[in-house]
Amino acid sequence: MSVELYNTRKVLEAILSSIDEGIHVIDMNGLTIFYNAVAASHDGMEVSEVLGRPLLEAFPSLTRHSSTLLNVVKTGKPIAFKEQSYVNLHGKKIETMNSTLPIYVEGQLIGAVEIAKDISKLRVMSEHLLDLKSTLTKQKKKILDHNGAKYNFDDILTDNPQFRTVIEQGKKAASSSSSVLVFGESGVGKELFVQSIHNASARKKGPFIAQNCAALPETLLESLLFGTAKGSYTGAIDRQGLFELADEGTLFLDELQSMPIELQSKLLRVLEDGLVRRIGGTKSISVDVRVVAAMNIHPEEALKKNKLRADLFYRLNVMSYKLPPLKDRKEDLLKLSCHFISLYNGMLGKNVKGLKPSVKTAFLAHHWPGNVRELKHTIEYMMNVTEGTILTENELPVFFNGYSGTDNISALVPLREALKKTEEDLIRRALAQTNGNVLQASKILDIPRQTLQYKIKKSNIGG
Repeated sequence: MSVELYNTRKVLEAILSSIDEGIHVIDMNGLTIFYNAVAASHDGMEVSEVLGRPLLEAFPSLTRHSSTLLNVVKTGKPIAFKEQSYVNLHGKKIETMNSTLPIYVEGQLIGAVEIAKDISKLRVMSEHLLDLKSTLTKQKKKILDHNGAKYNFDDILTDNPQFRTVIEQGKKAASSSSSVLVFGESGVGKELFVQSIHNASARKKGPFIAQNCAALPETLLESLLFGTAKGSYTGAIDRQGLFELADEGTLFLDELQSMPIELQSKLLRVLEDGLVRRIGGTKSISVDVRVVAAMNIHPEEALKKNKLRADLFYRLNVMSYKLPPLKDRKEDLLKLSCHFISLYNGMLGKNVKGLKPSVKTAFLAHHWPGNVRELKHTIEYMMNVTEGTILTENELPVFFNGYSGTDNISALVPLREALKKTEEDLIRRALAQTNGNVLQASKILDIPRQTLQYKIKKSNIGG
């Protein structure tokens, strides 16, 4: 091997080893030729136990039929987002989500590479979540003092005529059993609105169960929604899904556009006939559930980008509501600010009376891309740092609209500093919106995850 080729190989190995995904590469004989530490961690193995060994020797529970790597070497065709369950050399059960690609050099197939995510812990967490929700649902049916929805229409504070009209329409929707679609920007209060519909409906004594469709991989989301039958995968038991747990109540599916198209088809069938079939099961179970879906993008955009099935949209669009963003509800800014000040006075033991006029001006000039959630977090921050009874511009977050901290609202700051603060602000908002999920935040910001991780580390965001 030439020095140049040797150095190139070492560079590639260093790059692959630094990636925070499990990388496993085999040749045409099924021999492992690259296996990084992340993959070893996922598999509960040492790199030395796999590297240089035949795949089926390192993982004896796999077969040529069940191994995604060996299948791709055989067919030369990629396999995307395939769940794989197996037992390692030490008897530990491993579950991963794999994307496996053929490796071609000058048109000749020479092997396959697999990029794997460990979902074992995620599956256990989702199953524990189901068990917990099942227990709570049974308790609620006995106690009937709290159904999982705490908000009512009276909790929606607005003087905006457009929003008031939407609220009146929502009250009418409460008297119906039809499915509902709610859409609006992130942070406008979609779940508050949906909970209000539930609590004003005849189902108010039934459970209200919410699930974010962007929070789980497809296979886990499917089993979470529809339940599992014993034996449907290794270790699976008979377990109710969210549709069964929400019987006689409301199931709220947030960020519907993140649900895979194939799964949307199954959801449509449940909406049409009210029957659920557990994963791996043979019998259908009748459920009485009202489905309310929400999206943070306009349905037309979701349809255009093939993120939403047209037939599912038409099924849900019988009753649809658009919630206006805060930038179009400027008359609500001071009302909501007073509400949040009162809220945090109680929580933090403060005695803040209100906002300084210059802060009111700054609030009215701001575009509030994070909507009511951003306003709430801004007030919370200011309430935590203030030592006075009036919130001033000195307590505004440093990333708030490039604000410089002087009485001159239009004061300028250096462009580089403003851009840096704006970037950090957007990253913080994306992380807050996704509860710290870097992958989902990177999708919102439309940048690679590794780039976002670098920026978070460089700026010490959250550190």
